[in-house]
Amino acid sequence: MMNGRKNNLKDGSALILSLWLLLLTSDLWANYFSSPHFDNSLTWIAQDTTKPVRALDTIPKAPKRPDSVPGKDTLINKTDTVVNKTDTVNVAVSADSLDAPVAYKASDSMVLNVPDKKIILYSKANVKYKDMDLSADSIELDQGTQMVTATFRKDTAGKMIGRPVMVQADSKMSSDVIKYNFKSQRGITENTMTMQGEMLVLGEKVKKINDKDYFAYRSQFTTCNLDTPHFAFRANKMKMVSQKLAVSGPIHPEFEGVPVPIYIPFGFFPLSQGRHSGILPPQFSQSEQFGLGLEGLGYYKVLNEYFDVTMRTNLYSYGGYSLFLTPTYRVRYRYNGAMNLSYQSSRILSNSAKQEFTNTKTYSINWNHTVDSRARPGTSFSANVNIASTKYNQLIPNNPTLNFTNTLSSSIAYSKTWGTKYNLTATANHNQNNQTQVINLNLPNLSFTVNTLYPLQPKEYAGVSKWYHKLGVGLNSTVSNQASFLEKNFSLMKIIDTMQWGAQHSIPIQLSLPQLGPFQISPGISYSEKWYSQKLTRTWDTVNYKLDTTIQKGLYRSNDVSFSLGLNTAMYGMFDKFGKKSPIAAIRHVIRPNLSFSYKPDLGAKYHYNVQVDTAYGKTPGNGHFQRFSYFDGSIYGAPSEGVFGGIGFGIDNNIEAKVRSKKDTANGGIKKIKLIDGFGFTSSYNFIADSFKLSPFSLYVRSTLFEKINITAGATMDPYQVDSFGYRIDKYMWQKKGFSLRNLGRITSGNIAISTSFQSQKGKDKKAAQQKEQALKDQGGILTAEEQQAQLAYTRANPAEFADFNVPWSLSLSYSMSFSRAFRSDYSGWQTTTYSSMSWNGDFNLTPKWKFGMNGYYDIKASKIQTFTMYISREMHCWQLSINVTPVGLYRTFNFTISPKSGILRDLRINRTRYFYQ
Repeated sequence: MMNGRKNNLKDGSALILSLWLLLLTSDLWANYFSSPHFDNSLTWIAQDTTKPVRALDTIPKAPKRPDSVPGKDTLINKTDTVVNKTDTVNVAVSADSLDAPVAYKASDSMVLNVPDKKIILYSKANVKYKDMDLSADSIELDQGTQMVTATFRKDTAGKMIGRPVMVQADSKMSSDVIKYNFKSQRGITENTMTMQGEMLVLGEKVKKINDKDYFAYRSQFTTCNLDTPHFAFRANKMKMVSQKLAVSGPIHPEFEGVPVPIYIPFGFFPLSQGRHSGILPPQFSQSEQFGLGLEGLGYYKVLNEYFDVTMRTNLYSYGGYSLFLTPTYRVRYRYNGAMNLSYQSSRILSNSAKQEFTNTKTYSINWNHTVDSRARPGTSFSANVNIASTKYNQLIPNNPTLNFTNTLSSSIAYSKTWGTKYNLTATANHNQNNQTQVINLNLPNLSFTVNTLYPLQPKEYAGVSKWYHKLGVGLNSTVSNQASFLEKNFSLMKIIDTMQWGAQHSIPIQLSLPQLGPFQISPGISYSEKWYSQKLTRTWDTVNYKLDTTIQKGLYRSNDVSFSLGLNTAMYGMFDKFGKKSPIAAIRHVIRPNLSFSYKPDLGAKYHYNVQVDTAYGKTPGNGHFQRFSYFDGSIYGAPSEGVFGGIGFGIDNNIEAKVRSKKDTANGGIKKIKLIDGFGFTSSYNFIADSFKLSPFSLYVRSTLFEKINITAGATMDPYQVDSFGYRIDKYMWQKKGFSLRNLGRITSGNIAISTSFQSQKGKDKKAAQQKEQALKDQGGILTAEEQQAQLAYTRANPAEFADFNVPWSLSLSYSMSFSRAFRSDYSGWQTTTYSSMSWNGDFNLTPKWKFGMNGYYDIKASKIQTFTMYISREMHCWQLSINVTPVGLYRTFNFTISPKSGILRDLRINRTRYFYQ
């Protein structure tokens, strides 16, 4: 049986006939130049036949040859005629078409009116055309006029729904009605609100003539975003250039919708963000010592995109003045920096009857420079210069932080790295003490470092490395220059006379041995050498009974060598027998003991000597206490250590942690780790070879963060030896005097402790508002330079009420510090203990949701005196803020009253009253 398909006679005949017709018609259009189209474009436009039309695609005819014979074949030379065929695309475009697509949508419905060529979108309508984005409740598009009309609607309660919002380029506007022409990009709006930077512009009618320019009729300027602004500036006519500026005719302010009859002939409002040249307005002040003041008057000039400069001045009625010049520069991805040059000519009313005024001239130089690490990999340069007269900080009014800053320092550094092995650093440093008026200069300082090299390590090896492969050798070489002088003695000759230089070279040799069970052994050898430019010799004057010092210039050197072997390990202990219901699950104790054996020969004894320092036992030479000094005391790198050392160094470091059960945190089985003590321990050494004082003083320390809130850092030095009646050490242990006990282990000769904590209310804290505020600050200010940050920080400290955070109901910060040390008196007449102790606080709380009260101060416990104390009250008024700052105690007693808009663009419109009194 055949399963194949049966052939049909009719089907076969139809197939043969089709093939035959196809062959007959395959060359039907061969004599035509192009195939005719049987389709017709929907946008076909009939040409105007009244005007001559040039043929687009034509082939010139061959010229008639003179020897041609009628009726005969005509020979045409095809090479004589060049025929240029041009491909032309003749696409007809409708007169009402747009040059870009329009995207539209609606959530309810869309009505298409074909005869009128209109499209109406209902409910949450949106139209996008190029960079224009229009949203409204309903939008009507008219294709004939190319107009779009957007409107809102009201619900049964009369509430407005779908108010039109138009966003284009950098501008955004919200209106009751928006009419916009796609073709000309012009439009008109009613009851429009637009945001230009920080400025809010309201207009009854706004006409848009292009994507940047607007004209407004009966408009308002304000930074208050309420329906009825707390304040505004009203103008009848106004022109705005988006994100640049606004210019108006006569303008007057109004408060709570009530106009104030104070007219200004015209208004000019900058709307753009970024840098712009202009006058910096001043503020008035009054002081019994300085007189009436005009502070902050200046000019800001933008020279180009990389460089700008600020010039300010303070003028006082008693004749004093201050000048400030602050140029800044920046090149993105390369470097940035700023400089601040200040000059003060202070004329202060004197409290003395001998003279009416006290005249003081001071200066200050600040410079910071930072290079982007991506600019030149392997090379870096930075500068942080802070040089000023010793009395400069004292003469700055209303700034307690600077008034009590007595130390200044500067640093300029350049470094170059070659690969990962070699590094060269050149620095220049400066530091000064405003109390002692001593200035120290260190320049230039050179440092060359060779990172640890492993000469016995092969470049390529297989298997486990050998122990001697870890033998490393390095090099550290430094050269320094130093000059010290008093500010009143400043001169080039004084700098040269006090200049001294020194050098130090160190070659560390280390070896990392494989770990032996729980122990890690690290042997090492170090050789160092120091060069000096001068030698000091102290002698006892038997006539005047005092020490005399002589200085000898030259080149002197000392060397030292040491051998060491280190051993360290770690031990762990845990106690977890607290019971299942106890909030404490376990306590863990980690002990890290370290032990080192070292030997150092006495290569520095020849650089030390004994000399008499007093007449404790009579004025006969030799009847007094003797003190050991070095010829190189006071040098840059210090005197070489004397005495042979062959002994051990030891120490123990501990930390204690607790595991507690948490009901809130269910992660890790509800167990949370808490550090009770971050670290505590001691270090010391014992010299077996020394003939006396074999046990070195103990260095004690502890650091902890209690309850994740209280930071504690403390340290002390304990001397295990007794002293005589004059305070000099004797070779007897403390426990040999009164028996061995913890109390008699030693004498505390120096110590320090610092405690700080900070608390703030979490209740009522709006994290989202805080994040929005921080983001707004970043958008407005961008990235600030170090000088700008310091300037803002100084202004914040001087005017804390203007920066009150109502988002935090209350906050409190406390800190306490204490230090003491025992040292020789300056005339070597005995020993004295110097103690410093102080406490500072900073706190605030909300009296009401709109009133905040705060205070901060600094108390000197040693002097039993409050050095500075500041109180402030701040009032939140939506778009305005009132602040009162009072400093009743301090170098300057100040009173400041300020009411100003919160907006930075209108901050200069503040009302300010400042008075300060110099102590």
